[in-house]
Amino acid sequence: MQAMKPSPSLRPCSPQPRARLLIVGCGDVGMRLLPLVRGRFAVRVLTPSAQRLPALRAAGALPLVGNLDEPATLARLGGLADAVVHLAPPQAAGGEDRRTRALVQALARRGRVRRFVYVSTTGVYGDAGGARIDETHRLAPASERAQRRVDAERVLRAWARAQGVALAILRAPGIYAGNRPGGHPRERLARGTPVLAREDDVHSNHIHADDLARACAVALHRARPLRALNACDDSELLVGDYYDLAADITGLPRPPRLPRAALQEMLTPQQMSFLAESRRLVNRRLREELRLVLRYPTVEEGLRRG
Repeated sequence: MQAMKPSPSLRPCSPQPRARLLIVGCGDVGMRLLPLVRGRFAVRVLTPSAQRLPALRAAGALPLVGNLDEPATLARLGGLADAVVHLAPPQAAGGEDRRTRALVQALARRGRVRRFVYVSTTGVYGDAGGARIDETHRLAPASERAQRRVDAERVLRAWARAQGVALAILRAPGIYAGNRPGGHPRERLARGTPVLAREDDVHSNHIHADDLARACAVALHRARPLRALNACDDSELLVGDYYDLAADITGLPRPPRLPRAALQEMLTPQQMSFLAESRRLVNRRLREELRLVLRYPTVEEGLRRG
């Protein structure tokens, strides 16, 4: 008599392996992202520093030592991950983002990636004269720093099309949080650094670090392929008003306001570059396509609670 074949419902089930996620550039935002994704993914983190290995392991990730400035150290990345979150900034000089180029070359050696989230910057838009703009606004980077970000976006788009990768680009403005190193206005307020006079002031945009991490996590599942999204909150503030608000919340003196010409003599060219562009970002795609409910929809809530 032939042995009966087991019913499909009675066959032992082998657990499905979790998809692998690679986080590149796991600084402050990456560490906030880790607890949001480690239940769904087996998380790998690329770090250039062996000193960070214990902290990354303790956070639930498998760290890999590799340096985007040394492409030979990235050989193991090919075929490693199903999804990638790229948080690493470009190198400090040049019009091209050599780090992103090295990353996609390594990943392309054994194409496995299906989802990719890149955190870019809203600096790619350049100056909009204070107008409200969405993601269809033309890219007009005014600084070399922003040019590198535009280059990274273009490289990633071309690679994603060629490899069949669902790419999401999150364009982030100023990132802040009460416990983010250098990411709270209290340090500048304590120094008494002046801001622009109201007649010379520019509009700024912000996102709390926790909300940016949440946007990255959600984009891995909900973002449309080859889609750019403004990852910002709902605030529309002049820079001086932002620091006045922060001063009132923290109990520090409001900063002095000076004409642009006077401020140029006190601040570095890089510091002044952040005061040369004015735009008010529309975040409709973030809210409607990613269906992200911001934990800190305004900087007032973020500064008071986060």
